[in-house]
Amino acid sequence: MGPSCHRLVPWALLLPVPLACLAFAACPPSNPVKHPPPVVPDMSLGPGDIIVVDVFNEKELEKKTFQVAQDGSIDYPLIERLVVEGLNPEAVAGLVALKLVDGGFLKNPQVSVLVEEYNSKRIHVLGEVKKPGTFSYEEDMSVVHAITLAGGFTPLAKESRVSITRKVEGKEIVFVVDMQKIVKNKSTNVPLQAGDIVYIPERIF
Repeated sequence: MGPSCHRLVPWALLLPVPLACLAFAACPPSNPVKHPPPVVPDMSLGPGDIIVVDVFNEKELEKKTFQVAQDGSIDYPLIERLVVEGLNPEAVAGLVALKLVDGGFLKNPQVSVLVEEYNSKRIHVLGEVKKPGTFSYEEDMSVVHAITLAGGFTPLAKESRVSITRKVEGKEIVFVVDMQKIVKNKSTNVPLQAGDIVYIPERIF
């Protein structure tokens, strides 16, 4: 285990269990996989997510913004609370349309749902960045985007050995990307998946 990992251990022991796990996850195994596993899209909603529900040509129901409550529901006009947790935006649109018809409010509502913020889904950026932490996941998020959200690299960052830890079928897979090559367009940007842990190690002088 390298110097950066040794520095993390005492700090991690003082953290609650979830944060301590992130600290230890920041020290990748010595045998990372060569190629990133494919991203598995997950558009399902969860508590804290912010959505916009729009009913076409219905002024009172146009572009209504909701935050999914901790019980996984939203309080929609004319309808009792709807449980949307675990549903994707298309399914939520279908549910709203069904409730509006069943309640006798509209005959053929055209409903669309847009996700403004996926607060229930997170990515974690640790190590040699200016603002390490946990950030809301966004659709089509990339490793460049994540590092930018974390304020960019510190002068001590080893940009050529950025590791990404991803859960695949219950197992944690680690792969390494060379950010220098990505920035110079010599390698493709890497898409992230909700739950990914991005770790930037320290250069050894």
